[in-house]
Amino acid sequence: MGYFSSLDIGASGLTAQRLRMDTISQNIANANTTRTQNGQPYRRKTVIFEEKTPGTTFSDYLDASKAGKGVRVVRIVEDMTPFRRQYDPAHPDSDEDGYVLMPNIDVITEMVNMISATRAYEANVTAINTSKSMAMKALEIGR
Repeated sequence: MGYFSSLDIGASGLTAQRLRMDTISQNIANANTTRTQNGQPYRRKTVIFEEKTPGTTFSDYLDASKAGKGVRVVRIVEDMTPFRRQYDPAHPDSDEDGYVLMPNIDVITEMVNMISATRAYEANVTAINTSKSMAMKALEIGR
């Protein structure tokens, strides 16, 4: 594994966590959206990650030159948990019993996920900075 591959791995982590943070922000922003284009409340979205791997055989995992190449986003999926029902007969989207279907978003869970994404982003920044520092120290050897 070369110097630049460690930067590529860190960069893939930064990109993936940034997309995760964007998705979490979108969920929080739509926590009270009762009607989307399809007429349903907003559905919570989650990001699915996958390891970037150059090979699939066991010997590929043992060979350091064929080690993992970072992370990638496979897709963004909608959480299919049921919508919350909230009693609000004055709401324009309420049914005949006065209940409104609300998005399946728990803001506290989203905030915990946001902290997790922030910490993972910071860890990737630290890994990149460490790689840069190692390269600078290696250049100083020749002085």
